[in-house]
Amino acid sequence: MTYKNRREFLSLCLKGGVSMAALTSMQLKAMTSLATPAASADGFKALVCIFLKGGNDSFNMLIPQQGDPLAAYLNSRQNLAVSDAIAIDPITAVDGGIGLNPALSPIAPLFNNQKLAVVSGVGSLVAPITLEQYKAKSAAIPNNLFSHNDQQATWMQGREKESINYGWGGRILELLNQHDNFGSNISLSGNNLWQTGPNAIPFAMNKSGITRVNAYNSTSQRTQDFRQQLEQMFSRASHPLAKSYSDKLDTSISNTEQLNEALGSAEEFTDVFGDSNLSKQLLAVAKTLSVQSQFGVGRQVYFVGMGGFDTHDDQNVNHPALLQQLSQAMAEFDSAMTSLGLSNQVTTFTMSDFGRTLSSNGDGTDHGWAGNQLVMGGAVNGGEIYGSVIEQALDSAYDVGGGRMIPQVANEQYFASLARWFGLSDSEVLELFPSLSNFNQSHLSMFS
Repeated sequence: MTYKNRREFLSLCLKGGVSMAALTSMQLKAMTSLATPAASADGFKALVCIFLKGGNDSFNMLIPQQGDPLAAYLNSRQNLAVSDAIAIDPITAVDGGIGLNPALSPIAPLFNNQKLAVVSGVGSLVAPITLEQYKAKSAAIPNNLFSHNDQQATWMQGREKESINYGWGGRILELLNQHDNFGSNISLSGNNLWQTGPNAIPFAMNKSGITRVNAYNSTSQRTQDFRQQLEQMFSRASHPLAKSYSDKLDTSISNTEQLNEALGSAEEFTDVFGDSNLSKQLLAVAKTLSVQSQFGVGRQVYFVGMGGFDTHDDQNVNHPALLQQLSQAMAEFDSAMTSLGLSNQVTTFTMSDFGRTLSSNGDGTDHGWAGNQLVMGGAVNGGEIYGSVIEQALDSAYDVGGGRMIPQVANEQYFASLARWFGLSDSEVLELFPSLSNFNQSHLSMFS
């Protein structure tokens, strides 16, 4: 059987389930290293990034318990103040005591069991800055603060925007020489800057965990004819553009088939994960991790995303529901990693555009700066709050206006802590996060 024209042929490729992410991926090439782990990898480790899209009001994740800190919190948060917080006892005591938002109850036991840590007062910084310096513009101020797209890019790049944009997740793989195998770099939330490097682009998986090329895998005669024509096209391509396209499509199909074959023996995790979108993404990550030895890689990075955090309105309804889904999915994922015996080898962490304003706009909050992030895993020195628990007081020495709080920990210090655990040397960490040279402390002590 022949096809009427190139448009029909390409249409069948796309309808067959080969995603645009896969078709344009420079990283999806033949899996020549599938069976042999890279020599530079010392054991297996994985980073799982949960990106909270829209800017999480993470100050409402940590709730002061008494005294002046509680009074300041109630005054600043007004109708958004959270009650009935779950008291926690971090290793380093917090003045006035501290508690978790009740919506985070599924992960409270993880904090108590020292498998979960909080990084507090963290945000994009080029160098330490005071309120006076901010007002006088006498110290370096990050570009385009409070902008969704720009701050998402800053968090994913791990530095201020450059002419060529690469993410620190993809760059870590390249520095460790772990980027050649598509199984090292997997996204459950499409193409993203965090996993992109000069030679690294994520392989996009469906949250079901199975990626099908339906028009390619059927046993019908029409499909067999289609496959034969496809392979002939691959072999005949001579124009550089056509050759590049055919190589990518060919490798995409090959990688998809190998992924599906590996997932055929994956752990099912029956009754472990819920039905939320994030739970389904993390289930797919857990299944892939259960067969990670088949990919022959020593390091993996995963990216999952959760939207809805731009809570300008209806925050009292929407934000607790979001935190409940986040904490439930994280608790489920921890249970899955424990059952696989991978708890010490997999570290899960959150990122978001920015924190939000302490002050209420009447029904929600607006774009802020500093916030709190979560880090989970058996290798984490948990049960602790790292960084600085900023007093939630309006017009304080940290408030640049409207309850937008100056970070006391740079996001690059946060990232450097994860990168060092993952295997980067101090010089490689500094190469990846150059602003670290402006700080007295290059990383947090989240890992032993």
